[in-house]
Amino acid sequence: MSDMNSDDNKKGGSGRTLSLKGSGSGTVRQNLSHGRSKQVVVETRKRKFLTPKEKAAQAKAEAEAKAAAAAAVSARIKETEERVATPPPPGKVVRETPAAVEETASVEQTPVDEKPAAPQKPEAAPVEEAPKEKATPVKAKEQEKPGAPTQKASPERTPAAKASKPAVASKVRGRNLSKNEMDARLRALESAKERAAEDEERAAEMTRRRAAEEEFRRKQDEEAAKRAADEQRRAEEKLRAEKKAAKAAQVSPADAEAAAARGETKRGGGMPTPARRPEKEDAKPSRNPRGNDQRRRGKLTLANATGDGEGRSRSMAAMRRRQEKIKRAQSGQSSGPREKVAREVQLPETITIQELAQRMAERSVDVVKYLMKEGQMMKPGDLIDADLAQLIAEEFGHTVKRVTEADVEEGIFDVQDKEEDLEARAPVVTIMGHVDHGKTSLLDAIRNARVTAGEAGGITQHIGAYQVEQSGQKITFLDTPGHAAFTAMRARGAQATDIAVLVVAADDAVMPQTIESIAHIKASGVPMIVAINKIDKPTADPQKVRTDLLQHEVFVESMGGDTQEVEVSALKGTNLDGLLEAILLQSEVLELKANPNRSAEGTVVEAKLDKGRGAVATVLVQTGTLKVGDILVAGSQWGKVRALVNDQGEQVSEALPSTPVEVLGLNGTPQAGDRVAVVDSEARAREISDYRQRVDREKAVARQTGARGSLEQMMALAADKDRAEFPLLIKGDVQGSVEAINGALEKMSTEEVIARVVHSGAGGITETDVSLAESTGAAIMGFNVRANKQARDAAEAAGVEIRYYNIIYNLLDDVKAAMEGLLTPERRETFLGNAEMLEIFNITKVGKIAGCRVTEGKVERGAGVRLIRDNVVIHEGKLKTLKRFKDEVAEVPSGQECGMAFENYEDIREGDIVECFRVEEIARKLDA
Repeated sequence: MSDMNSDDNKKGGSGRTLSLKGSGSGTVRQNLSHGRSKQVVVETRKRKFLTPKEKAAQAKAEAEAKAAAAAAVSARIKETEERVATPPPPGKVVRETPAAVEETASVEQTPVDEKPAAPQKPEAAPVEEAPKEKATPVKAKEQEKPGAPTQKASPERTPAAKASKPAVASKVRGRNLSKNEMDARLRALESAKERAAEDEERAAEMTRRRAAEEEFRRKQDEEAAKRAADEQRRAEEKLRAEKKAAKAAQVSPADAEAAAARGETKRGGGMPTPARRPEKEDAKPSRNPRGNDQRRRGKLTLANATGDGEGRSRSMAAMRRRQEKIKRAQSGQSSGPREKVAREVQLPETITIQELAQRMAERSVDVVKYLMKEGQMMKPGDLIDADLAQLIAEEFGHTVKRVTEADVEEGIFDVQDKEEDLEARAPVVTIMGHVDHGKTSLLDAIRNARVTAGEAGGITQHIGAYQVEQSGQKITFLDTPGHAAFTAMRARGAQATDIAVLVVAADDAVMPQTIESIAHIKASGVPMIVAINKIDKPTADPQKVRTDLLQHEVFVESMGGDTQEVEVSALKGTNLDGLLEAILLQSEVLELKANPNRSAEGTVVEAKLDKGRGAVATVLVQTGTLKVGDILVAGSQWGKVRALVNDQGEQVSEALPSTPVEVLGLNGTPQAGDRVAVVDSEARAREISDYRQRVDREKAVARQTGARGSLEQMMALAADKDRAEFPLLIKGDVQGSVEAINGALEKMSTEEVIARVVHSGAGGITETDVSLAESTGAAIMGFNVRANKQARDAAEAAGVEIRYYNIIYNLLDDVKAAMEGLLTPERRETFLGNAEMLEIFNITKVGKIAGCRVTEGKVERGAGVRLIRDNVVIHEGKLKTLKRFKDEVAEVPSGQECGMAFENYEDIREGDIVECFRVEEIARKLDA
């Protein structure tokens, strides 16, 4: 506490504040421990601000001080070099003999038996001022500097060792110390020399670099000045040429001659007129002229790397602008805005503003500004319709060509080939005829296979595509179903074929599907060959077949016509070669050719959804070559061909014309009959597929809306509500079978009941199908497919019925029976008899009872009755009781009396007639 009350503290705590004035002292508060504090007087100094002259003088003084210090160091180094160069006196150097060394070593290795002496104090290292006393004896040096260490002396030397050889040890230690000092000084001298040499080399390098930079800048300045002079000269020449041309165009020939004469006189008599200096030379040169940009000196650019040290070069855009300017000047065009070029702009149904501007070669900003003037705030990425786009294009001075989305399909079908590119191809033959006439068996006999055994029910339910070889030539066969439900399949088979073989059984002659096949063949315009099959049967009558064909305008060669007929037996293999020879003969007449060296085109013969392979389409290649990896468009589906499988089940890398293959890789199942084409890119395929899917959706919507378009259609739709509906969900193995089932169900519908297919498709039954069937109340019909476990569990939980079929007959029969059950049964009324009311009795708790006499037929209890009064039916109901006297009876015959009571009716009078009848309900059948 006494410190805080001292005079110094009082003097420092006088309350004077710190300021920037010239006071020499100030006070600050110092914080101590235990919360104490005190004020301390400190000295304050002002910061001195130097003027530029004072700064220069101070820098000069510092430089002189540094120079003086460097001179002193150099003098000291020089003095050290001289001392080192002078050899020491020979008498003072004590040479160490081997004996002395051995003796010293023996002394150092002597073990210590006595009490160890105190460790010797380390001696200080010699300094650079020591060379004056380097010849002084060791003992004297130890007295002057007792702390100087020796490098080879052991710090744990015993007293006995010191006493044995003190003189020799002292001499050796003194000689080693002077030698180490000399080595250190030599090393310091060498390092100083090396640093001096490096400094000189660095200074020389900096000098050379500055000179190179100065030379580079000088060259740049000279080149820039040269380019400016060249440009100025060219501009002057151009200006003089333009003035001369303008003057020559304005002056007449006579004036031109006079002017020429005057010009010669001037040139002959006087001094030449000095050239007019351009105004640009009078202007003050820029501070940083172009081409002399010091900021870009160290930047490495492509122009610097490839320009061999030249200055900045012009950009490509600047060169193009200069060339355009020169061209316009040569053609006499003004330097104003260029004239717009009218273009033909192709407009789709919708287009973005940015795309429209690009097609017009206009800026999108200008188009947006135009729309803003018209009151529409739009962005370059906004879509506009074709009408607005046409208005904009015409406003900007361009013509418009409307294009539709259907143009995306141009160039993929019906491409004409050159005659020299065509090569012979195999014929495509379709086997057609009535069911069970032996079409597939005939094809089996040709292929030596057993296809019929694999067909359910022994009937063909798919289009089969096969290829056989006869006499070195290949023939492609398409086997079509003969059942009535497969009309569309037969039509497709006839359209995709070159030759049609009509198979007619010799024991069955012409049947309904035979007549239909004849119609399809004639509609397609392909030649026909009649194969009369089953000639091995006892009841065979080939002549009857020929006669029946005449009724349908099919004239065979044996009957004077031009249609070939061949009698064959598929079971026995009779005359199969004759049938193949007839096919090859017909193909030679047709001269079938195709170009295999182009992108493929074909037709989808059949399509299905395989569980392991996905969407599989059987494609008949008609022209070109289909290869693995091609981008394919099939109807509204597209995909990349992953694999091609031929009719033998083998994978192939390509398919030539007239070759049937299974195509794997489509993203969906196409419709049977769709055309197939190979396109160049996935983008094109996706565009075509999207367009076709959109068209299909629009057609479906149009069909739905068109059904209720007019008033008559709306009334018909209201009447359809009274019709019973049998909802179905159809799933089949292939698309063709599903199509056949849908067609058969549509024909089965009547005015009172209709089979409504809520969904149909190829593939197995899934949970989605079950959910749809549950919501619509439909039954699921599976044709050659099965439901997975999840779908079965969902159907069982929802109570949805799933039925499986592998023969189309059974499916159609069950649907027909179910539809017949939905028909309103037919009411059939049977007259029983009449009775006349004679008297009316009113009985308490019972009601009115009519006493009647049966006048005709009989009356039965529980039968229907009608009350007729004055030949008008006033009531129709049921007979409640029938009694004869007091007994209940089942019936009362004619001529007898009885008592009757009616259900819920008592308005009866004497003289009313009671007509008794029986009503029977008979189940109705659908028309076959």
